[in-house]
Amino acid sequence: MNLHFEELTGTDGARIGIASLDAEKTLNALSLPMIRALSDQLEVWAKEPQIVCVLLRGHGAKAFCAGGEVRSLVEACRTHPGEVPPLAAQFFAAEYRLDFRLHTYPKPLICWGHGYVLGGGLGLLQGANIRIVTPSSRLAMPEISIGLYPDVGASWFLSRLPGKLGLFLGLSGAQMNGRDAIDLDLADRFLLDEQQEELIEGLLQLNWQEQTPMQLNSLLKALQQEAVGQMPEAQWLPRRQQIDEWLDVSDVRSAWRAISLLRDHRDLLLARAAKTLHEGCPLTAHLVWEQIQRARHLSLAEVFQMEYTMSLNCCRHPEFSEGVRARLIDKDQKPHWHWPDINTIPEAVVQAHFHKVWEGRHPLADLSGY
Repeated sequence: MNLHFEELTGTDGARIGIASLDAEKTLNALSLPMIRALSDQLEVWAKEPQIVCVLLRGHGAKAFCAGGEVRSLVEACRTHPGEVPPLAAQFFAAEYRLDFRLHTYPKPLICWGHGYVLGGGLGLLQGANIRIVTPSSRLAMPEISIGLYPDVGASWFLSRLPGKLGLFLGLSGAQMNGRDAIDLDLADRFLLDEQQEELIEGLLQLNWQEQTPMQLNSLLKALQQEAVGQMPEAQWLPRRQQIDEWLDVSDVRSAWRAISLLRDHRDLLLARAAKTLHEGCPLTAHLVWEQIQRARHLSLAEVFQMEYTMSLNCCRHPEFSEGVRARLIDKDQKPHWHWPDINTIPEAVVQAHFHKVWEGRHPLADLSGY
């Protein structure tokens, strides 16, 4: 199952639920069985009065979670060309339900986002109400490289970042460090990698019967005081003004050109981001532009409903399969995009990604009335 659940009992008899992603070889990539098992366990803990807090973490030093397990998805897409594979419909519905459940969880839910926190991993982190990053944290939505788009609620959190930073990070797949995550309100606390056990011990010592929010805040604040000296230098907030100017454009084609021109920039961080975009999927760029525009006026439930539609349509089109083939399966790093020129992608193709491909009620319709 690649998941491990345990319950620890504190000094006052209250219990802490700990869910650990345990697929170290794949950087804790989320498979459908893992998603379902985690969802089921969270439901059990939500209804159990003695469980007062949940910690979600990943085993292994390299990653909390590097995203979804997309290889099997692409294999299914190849056997159903031009269609939505049943596995894709099940996977994305289960994943987005889990993410939405995290956002609306009725108990304190702490997520420990060390190492790589990519794609679906960032979706898990954003759902928690206490989001922890560390000196090793590397956060990103890198879907531009595999022909998908930033999903798992990224329409929500990218569209709410300052200025054009959300658009830039979605288009470039650029990585953020722990300081960036704090700066951009994508994390709540910065702790040291080695402080996890100290955090757990502190949770077990709390009196969960009274003034719990104050006690929990005091614990996290004290731990952060020990860690703040190792916080890395900010990368993206200091560059915001310049990025806002470059992306002060009217359409995605102009945004693509503006960033692509930075490939030889003396600022190596910007040059790397520009190179990733330039080698990325032009159709993804169109989807990023459109999803961020639309998400500004959507509720969280509506965001997940929109992304479900987009994801199923990505499985019907060739770019997702080709991107995963080139980056993750054959690893030749040379995707042959069906639409290699951002200027010639038909608008109808872009808009088709937002049209439902099922009969009747939306499979996630009940999220709106949650």
